[in-house]
Amino acid sequence: MSADQDSGSALPVRTSRYRRTGRHSSPHQLSLPSDSPALVIAVPGSARAESDEIAIRVADMAAASCHGAEVLIGYLRGGQDHLEDVLDSLASREGSLAGVVVPLLPFPNPEADQAISDAVAAAEAPLLIADHLGPHPLLAEALHARLADVGLARAARVGRISIVTETAADGVIVGAVGGEEAVQAAEVVAVLLASRLTTPVAAASLTDPGSIKDAAARLRQAVPRVALAPCMVGPELTSGTLEAIAALTSTDCAPPLGSHAAVGQLVAMRYGAALADPQVATMVARAKSGSSPARASNGGAHADDGEAPDAGQASSADAPPAANGEAAAEPAAPAGNGEAPSVPAPPASSSAN
Repeated sequence: MSADQDSGSALPVRTSRYRRTGRHSSPHQLSLPSDSPALVIAVPGSARAESDEIAIRVADMAAASCHGAEVLIGYLRGGQDHLEDVLDSLASREGSLAGVVVPLLPFPNPEADQAISDAVAAAEAPLLIADHLGPHPLLAEALHARLADVGLARAARVGRISIVTETAADGVIVGAVGGEEAVQAAEVVAVLLASRLTTPVAAASLTDPGSIKDAAARLRQAVPRVALAPCMVGPELTSGTLEAIAALTSTDCAPPLGSHAAVGQLVAMRYGAALADPQVATMVARAKSGSSPARASNGGAHADDGEAPDAGQASSADAPPAANGEAAAEPAAPAGNGEAPSVPAPPASSSAN
């Protein structure tokens, strides 16, 4: 027993506190080699003032987590800073991985995903496509914050007492841009958000107004006031779309995720997970040799509690040979309670020759 401990106490007393530093401090703080591949953020839509502001802020946050990595922004539409042009500017470094493309998308989006795949396939340098940002507990945290920003949810808790505003919603719809696959992923985030808000939460597609109306009708059978929480960064839909959906469904709408800190953290985490995937070396080597397809699929479901599942197994069946491939990015644990991945040096792709 130390001298600082009360001699009458039966239990040891903590006399100091410390916080871990380095790679143990946060899962989005990556330890990278100096020659790390570029982190390319693929932004839906075209370059415009609103999209630029969001993308630049997200890129700055990701760069702060990925010291040493070059962070670039490429848009899927328009003639300015198009993703294909950004990827063409990446030079292959003696056959090693030139970049990792991280979609600025919470969930699968067939149109945007195809555009990213086409751009990567057309590039000469070896590239990987990371997984989407979600589902992940950080998205539920960000949606909670956006709802609280406009008074549609409590902002915090004090002990066991919830701080609730008079305008807080009784039920929430998590809106996803995309089809059935996006809605299924959004349902995971809806469960996580419901546990935070202790209110009913449903998932629906923002690209299908009927889906939002049906979700609102189901929630209104149990609660009087329903709010819409769009789980989108912002550029996925044209300006005014959310307002029109909210008016059509008579729901109060929270702002999109935008440049919330969780978005920048998830971009960094997806980049690190893509580099740390053990399939990367084999994938890039096969792509370089052209002997077999170089594509991986994410076969694991994301856990509701934020624990990362095993990475999906490599899949080469029925896929045409390609020079570049997708990496099944393994989701990292929520910020603050996990270790940051120690990212190995980018694998050389010339070993198969």
